Amino acid sequence: MKKNMILLLGLLCATLTLANGQFEKAMGENIPAMFAAQNPEELQAVINKLSRIGEAEGDRWEPYYYSAFGYLRMSEMYEKAEDKDKYLDLGMKEVEKGEAVKPNDSELEAMRGYILMIKLTVDPATRGMTYSGLAFTSFQKAIKLNPDNPRAHFLMGRMQYGTAQFMGGSTDEACGSLFKAMVLFEKEDKPENPFAPTWGKRGTEESIKELCEKGE
Repeated sequence: MKKNMILLLGLLCATLTLANGQFEKAMGENIPAMFAAQNPEELQAVINKLSRIGEAEGDRWEPYYYSAFGYLRMSEMYEKAEDKDKYLDLGMKEVEKGEAVKPNDSELEAMRGYILMIKLTVDPATRGMTYSGLAFTSFQKAIKLNPDNPRAHFLMGRMQYGTAQFMGGSTDEACGSLFKAMVLFEKEDKPENPFAPTWGKRGTEESIKELCEKGE
């Protein structure tokens, strides 16, 4: 009986190790594929795989994070507002799935804010008052949850810049956030979690050059 129990535990451990290896392999393939996808069909195929990975694992937030990012990217490939909204709404559902697994996560909260910010740009005249407040709230929360999250500062800077341009105000605060993000990107260590987000440095560099160094 004892021998059988030991054998059963050994088989269980082997199964878990195999499952972990499969997760790592699948994520290692699909995260780069999400960033490399060039059209909605390619993105949807990757998103479908990521969603299945999330459902199969049950306790990992990362597949839902990248699914949300995929839908956000997809929304930018369409011209019509209804199409953009459709995919942004699907992206938000993926964020919510991730939050169910890992509540109060800075990266997921920043992604929530990112989606809200893009929702605003679909119709800024009618959505500005509502969505700007929601996006700012998410970015502020993301920064509070992790003050060293460079993506939260980068997205906050983009949001602040757009608001300043719309209202005709100073962009100093926005550039301050972007420079802060750049400092944090330079300091960002390789994460212990190999699937944690690392994107945004290039976008921050381009934003600083385009928005904050125009007169230099």
